Amino acid sequence: MSTLKGKTIFITGASRGIGKAIALRAAEDGANISVVAKTKEPHPKLPGTVYTSVEDIESAGGKALPCIADIRFEDQVQSAVEATINEFGEIDILVNNASAINLSPTLEIDMKRYDLMFSVNVRGTFLCSKLCLPYLKKAENPHILNLSPPLNMDPKWFKNNLAYTMAKYGMSMCVLGMAEEFKKDGIAVNALWPRTSIATAAVKNLLGGESTIKHSRKPEIVAEAAYLILIKPSKICTGNFFIDEEVLAENGITDLKKYAVDPNAELYNDFFL
Repeated sequence: MSTLKGKTIFITGASRGIGKAIALRAAEDGANISVVAKTKEPHPKLPGTVYTSVEDIESAGGKALPCIADIRFEDQVQSAVEATINEFGEIDILVNNASAINLSPTLEIDMKRYDLMFSVNVRGTFLCSKLCLPYLKKAENPHILNLSPPLNMDPKWFKNNLAYTMAKYGMSMCVLGMAEEFKKDGIAVNALWPRTSIATAAVKNLLGGESTIKHSRKPEIVAEAAYLILIKPSKICTGNFFIDEEVLAENGITDLKKYAVDPNAELYNDFFL
């Protein structure tokens, strides 16, 4: 079995939620983690900061570097990449997890929110990938993993929240294109998406509050799936749109009760699936 021990992972949005869960899972192997996020001071509605995430990662057995950066801005991402190279000497894996969400329909969404989603989800993912790729080309088993849904052109995925769907599909299109573009370099580029709603701050604050959380799974299920993808040989695992529970099933993990927030509650499917 492969391991992430000593691998350097650049994770955006790693101060909380799925990004942090992925970091903690990698830390169990002794990975090096660049925690790339905006939250420097405690937020009244959001748990954790870059610095508390670093503490938790190191407690879990990894090494962590705090990188305060807004991925909308090239100079800030460039500084985070340079700090990572200075600290760890390499970048083996990029996890494009940071994302902005707004489910407003076309006539109700204001352009400020529209621009935020495209700046973070599409441009931020493209930018982080562009700046990490020169180092990924030198890595032994390089991976890019985007937290984005499978591409599906059925209009039902677009009609209710067109702006958000386009922004998330932009991340998935990066997978489609970069997997093919960098196949010759042996760089794996894949997407991962959850089958069910996941208990994150975004779900709690924007998608139904505590009632939705009760019907969700914990971020750890996505983290375990990500781990199983990232230890695969990069040359034979690229261009895939993975679903978390399918990845676990392929690896013999079928009892998923421990990942449920409330084992007695019916799970809500993710609305992209």
